[in-house]
Amino acid sequence: MKLIYQNMLGFLLIIVTTISIIGYSEIGYARNQAYMQNYQRMESYANSLGELAETDEKNGTVLLNDNFLNQLEFVLRGDDVHLRIFNDQNMQIYPRVNAKVQLSDKIFSTLKNGQEIRIQNNHAEHSPIGSTKDAYTGVLVPWMNGKNLVGVAWISSKVTHVERPIYMSKRNLLRALLVTVAVGLILSFIISYYSTKRIKRLSRATQKVALGNFNVQIAHKDSDEIDQLAENFNKMVKALKQSNEEVRAQENRRDQFMADAAHEMRTPLTTINGILEGLQYDAIPEESKPKSIDLMQRETKRLVRLVNENLDYEKIRNNQIMLIKTDFDAMPILRDLKSQLKQNAGKANDEISVTGPEKLPIYADRDRFTQVMVNLVQNAIQFTHDGQIEISGKRLEHASEIFVKDNGIGMSKDQTKYIFERFFKADPSRARMGTGESGLGLAIVSSLIKQHGGKVKVDSEPGKGSTFTIIFYDKGYEQFISKDQ
Repeated sequence: MKLIYQNMLGFLLIIVTTISIIGYSEIGYARNQAYMQNYQRMESYANSLGELAETDEKNGTVLLNDNFLNQLEFVLRGDDVHLRIFNDQNMQIYPRVNAKVQLSDKIFSTLKNGQEIRIQNNHAEHSPIGSTKDAYTGVLVPWMNGKNLVGVAWISSKVTHVERPIYMSKRNLLRALLVTVAVGLILSFIISYYSTKRIKRLSRATQKVALGNFNVQIAHKDSDEIDQLAENFNKMVKALKQSNEEVRAQENRRDQFMADAAHEMRTPLTTINGILEGLQYDAIPEESKPKSIDLMQRETKRLVRLVNENLDYEKIRNNQIMLIKTDFDAMPILRDLKSQLKQNAGKANDEISVTGPEKLPIYADRDRFTQVMVNLVQNAIQFTHDGQIEISGKRLEHASEIFVKDNGIGMSKDQTKYIFERFFKADPSRARMGTGESGLGLAIVSSLIKQHGGKVKVDSEPGKGSTFTIIFYDKGYEQFISKDQ
């Protein structure tokens, strides 16, 4: 069933239920009032007749004579009122009948005690008066002379006469129900159409998003839950658009990596294959063979390094390495690093400097810490020419902070956003042969530091260089984050 019909059905059920409850209460109230007024009217007639009764000092009570009662009943017939009179011996004396008509002993005993009895319908199962052809309602009123019963008057009228206002109320209620249902149908259709129209708009927008259109936005007024849903939909589409852009960027970097890896591997493989063919066919002079073999070794090592970097990154990313963390002084490692990479920096005419406190305590895996620093400094050397590379450190509260600053080519904000991701190269056209051209060095740095419970960030500006900042926390103060963050 369509939502518009569901809403209309819901509105109609509410309307019908409400009208039914109100109508049931109203009819019940009208019935009670009708019978209560009838009881009061009948009791008034009975009490008035009782006052007209005469008493004979010798014979006791003398009830009203038949002629008077016939005339009275004739007058009241317009109100559909009927009389029955019983004497103090429980015998019906008006209207006079040949058969013996009496009240039940229980009812008569109650009346002798001066209690009135109201009868709603003498066709009911427990009616104190026997059933008649037509259903009657009325009262049994005892006439008392002090504590002595004089007689009993049963004054009644037909139930159909009493319930005539109730029938009218039912007809009016039915008319009101029909009119309300008709009006409710129109109003519920308008309201449902308005609501479902907005939902259909959301549905159409969702279909567009499913087809890959992430530029869909829905106008809303922030007035109700559907508008909140539209707002959340807009936020979702923006997030999906960003995710889609990031996935495409990842795919582009992956494709670029595959192309770079194929290129990087093809060159050494071609060199090695050429030398092997030259050795096989004695095309290489004897004096050139040592250089050729040395070249093959370098190219082989280069291939091994490319493969090892990928394997190393996968192990680090999947937490398959064991960190043996200890407390040590980082300053000797930083100074040794300067000496080890001085030759590489000299090829780019760069200078490396190390500054910091006399001791810089670090809680980390010593070998992995060295790997992180080597990758950061190699990255700085790769993108800095005729410049300065500064390595410095300082203590924080429960942590040590290390900086690797260069004045090289720098990066834009879009580049720094992805710099720690796999396959990414800030400037592929400037990448030279050597450690880092695979685009995995900084991804390895980020993964290792996160596994240490530390932090890494980069501040950079095109043409002015970059500053990488890493923080290693002391034991017990590491800040680990979930893998999904």
